[in-house]
Amino acid sequence: MKDKLILDACCGSRMFWFDKAHPLAVYMDIRNEEHTLCDGRKLEIRPDVVGDFTKMPFDAATFRLIVFDPPHLKDAGKTSWIGKKYGRLGQGWHEEIRKGFAECFRVLETGGILIFKWSEDQVKVSEVLKLTDRTPLFGHKSGKSGKTIWLCFMKTN
Repeated sequence: MKDKLILDACCGSRMFWFDKAHPLAVYMDIRNEEHTLCDGRKLEIRPDVVGDFTKMPFDAATFRLIVFDPPHLKDAGKTSWIGKKYGRLGQGWHEEIRKGFAECFRVLETGGILIFKWSEDQVKVSEVLKLTDRTPLFGHKSGKSGKTIWLCFMKTN
């Protein structure tokens, strides 16, 4: 683990990674599963570490860069392809996301960077940002509808 500088805290199927097995990254997810989607494509969620982003199995100040892309859908069915692909928010999602931010900042070293990705399809990012006392440095909207938000945070003392 000593050579791992990057944590993807809820990696899913590693969709946005160019190198899905980057040698400096640890891929974590609460799920370890495989599905066949409605169009026949195979969806594999195979993390290096099976773990919950609300209580990570890492020491404080372990990583220089963390990617935090938690589930963002409240209304995705348990068997829906979109729920399988992106995960689903639980009933207590406010507390889950609050704890997730806290854990990300706990395992991030001082001066480290947290990249947060959120889709505003069902919950506005402004509502989510109320769940952390940190302020992003900058961000960017992307996607066809502009609902995907990428935010960059830096951990300072």
